[in-house]
Amino acid sequence: MEHTKPMNRLIAYIFISLMCIMPHAVDAKNDQSVRAKQLFEKIYNNVFGPQGSTLSYKVNIIGLYKTEGTIVYKGKKLHYREKRYMAWEDGVTAYMVDKKKQEVNIYDYDDDRKDAYLSKFKYDVNNFDFSYTTEGDYYLVTAKVKNASFFGIKWVMAKVRRSDLSPVSMTIKLAFIRTTVEISNFRSGKISDNTFRFPKDQFKTYKFTDYRGTHK
Repeated sequence: MEHTKPMNRLIAYIFISLMCIMPHAVDAKNDQSVRAKQLFEKIYNNVFGPQGSTLSYKVNIIGLYKTEGTIVYKGKKLHYREKRYMAWEDGVTAYMVDKKKQEVNIYDYDDDRKDAYLSKFKYDVNNFDFSYTTEGDYYLVTAKVKNASFFGIKWVMAKVRRSDLSPVSMTIKLAFIRTTVEISNFRSGKISDNTFRFPKDQFKTYKFTDYRGTHK
């Protein structure tokens, strides 16, 4: 169904959005905040350090949506693939593939139009309250929106292993939906830049539309 495309992109990017803001969003007014900031920075470096990382994800909103895929990121570069959708972003250009429609849309990597739905979920880092607790062998790291919109994200909670800070799951609360994304096969490091190069020859029969240089 066509409405699954926004959820697809949301699942693919929400982990990145959460992690990218963590190291800069904690107001260190007390010891707990200092410890939280230090933890966030370690998690951030594990996922978004110059070494890059990869993970697999799976989500099943019973009766509404089900998907799974793999995502790889390294700095500004990103690649993900699912059954229908794939994307290659090399830090300069973004190639967004719809296999069902056999279309490839090309954007500048920083063009919000490549994910117009996701642009609605951009938040100022100062609009988040961050906290964490421990649960056995895991940290539960929560980012709660202070002034959430009716249809926007309310909060996101990442579960990571205390031993190596690898993500295990991510729970997302939207207006009417709460779902958990299961994360597996996480690996930090040994990510080749070739991963982010768009394999044009694989899509010779697809329709290409180039939007580069047209965004404001």
